[in-house]
Amino acid sequence: MQVTIYSKDNCPYCEKVKKVFELLEVEFVEYKLDTDFSRENFIQEFGEGSTFPRVVIGDKLIGGATETISYLKENNLL
Repeated sequence: MQVTIYSKDNCPYCEKVKKVFELLEVEFVEYKLDTDFSRENFIQEFGEGSTFPRVVIGDKLIGGATETISYLKENNLL
């Protein structure tokens, strides 16, 4: 499972979703705002009003922390 997390500093939801993947022992790639991408890049990629984190599994955008946890439960991964 290829997991990519777009996050930012001081984001409790970002930390929550990263912890879930760590507990599941699923490796992920993390990209951080202002280090790996700009706010403008984020808006271009995910749209105006998108929140952090944004989780992508494979080529599929799952969404934020709540959507990611729901996705993992629905697919019996959590």
